[in-house]
Amino acid sequence: MSATDLKEIEGKINQVLDEVETVIIGKRNTIKLVLTAIMSNGHALIDDVPGVGKTTLAKSLAKSLGCTFKRIQFTPDLLPADITGTSIFNQKTSEFEFRRGPIFAQFVLADEINRATPKTQSSLLECMEERQITADGTTYPLPAPFFVIATENTVEYHGTYPLPEAQLDRFMMRLSVGYPEFAQETQILDSQTIEHPLVNVRTILSLEEITRLQRAVKEVHLDPSLRDYIVEVVAATRKHPMVALGASPRGSLNLSHGSRSYAALSGRDYVVPDDVKALAVPVLAHRLILKPEARIRSVSAADVVGEVISSVAVPC
Repeated sequence: MSATDLKEIEGKINQVLDEVETVIIGKRNTIKLVLTAIMSNGHALIDDVPGVGKTTLAKSLAKSLGCTFKRIQFTPDLLPADITGTSIFNQKTSEFEFRRGPIFAQFVLADEINRATPKTQSSLLECMEERQITADGTTYPLPAPFFVIATENTVEYHGTYPLPEAQLDRFMMRLSVGYPEFAQETQILDSQTIEHPLVNVRTILSLEEITRLQRAVKEVHLDPSLRDYIVEVVAATRKHPMVALGASPRGSLNLSHGSRSYAALSGRDYVVPDDVKALAVPVLAHRLILKPEARIRSVSAADVVGEVISSVAVPC
């Protein structure tokens, strides 16, 4: 990657960060992590309490990136065809025509994804992995770039369905927004006195620029020692005494791709160990299935990943 390309990536991403931060105040690192997933051609799950800006973050990002945007409100009565589309009989032509669902967008917000049934949730599996859907024996490609950002809240379980492991594994990262600091919350109140700042979010990147940046981050250098470090970290999650099922090879791939993107977004054309450490919890924690004794001892998946990062030797 040339110095010009690297400077362009850093400059464009900083513009996007600045623009989105006018709406999501004080959460620059979270925004950067979501952008890391986008540049890695991955998907993100935002898991947090209600009212902290999960949906607003998705909307402001989509607007700043210039992507076609569709919001799908997941409810218990939502059907797979409501997402992917359905065939309707055209009386004029006497043929069935496929009417595309809201999944045919470049930026899809799956709002409160855990409120839909597992059958409906599973309709996203092919979309997120193969970037296509199959209906009535015909395969339809999804637009590029294609990015799914899903939200769910952590405090309400009535009428919800936990995401199965196969669905969780499709998300590159699982993130939380968190409460703002005192000064940030007062700034939020002031910013929405007259109108919502989302209205004034500018489009920073074109679709061609997004595609070019996604190609460029693949050229970021990952030293063989850091490649081995990533594999060792993921392998260590499978051997941890509190883990029943560790991270899959998809976790290794996502950590590798994400580290390259995170390095580029930080202005470097090479990966350092801190890039891997910064992404380890959001990329790996949601892929772990803990043993029952972990809950008894109040050990979380994030705690396990933190212990793994501390125990695996960092390459010199």
